[in-house]
Amino acid sequence: MFDTMTMTKILGAFCGALLVYLLGAWAAESLYHTGGGHGEGDHAKAGYVIEVETASADAVVEEGPSLEELLAVADVDKGAKVFSKCKACHKLEDGANATGPHLAGIVGRTVGGADGFGYSGALVAVADVWSPENLDGFLESPKGFAPGTKMSFAGLKKPADRANLIAYLGQN
Repeated sequence: MFDTMTMTKILGAFCGALLVYLLGAWAAESLYHTGGGHGEGDHAKAGYVIEVETASADAVVEEGPSLEELLAVADVDKGAKVFSKCKACHKLEDGANATGPHLAGIVGRTVGGADGFGYSGALVAVADVWSPENLDGFLESPKGFAPGTKMSFAGLKKPADRANLIAYLGQN
């Protein structure tokens, strides 16, 4: 099939290509060496060390006031302003469902209790009643509270805004 001379040429071409590859890799490493690698000691570490202050084990994590404390001092007028974020999808009139269910009497109402609105199964599975605690969790992160919910609102991050809104909704 192949004579000896052809086999020798093929083997020589392969060895030559391997030699060019290895020399190229060595030259590139020499030119662009950034340190690193195994067993090269501390001088080979790339980057900088940034000192950060670590919290001691005795440090107290300061949490804000509880929901009950926030509800005790909630401002209904501020809650009405926060409700402006909800108006696009929710109405306060009883039975007036829109993109979302009506919110009349929501505080204390059964989850999924607005007649004529098709709730997602994910929402009905996480709570029985819209207590202030459940509303707070849902308003903070609807998708976090009820994964799979149809509500696309990102949530209210400020606990005071949530408490003001719950107080406002409690009056309607």
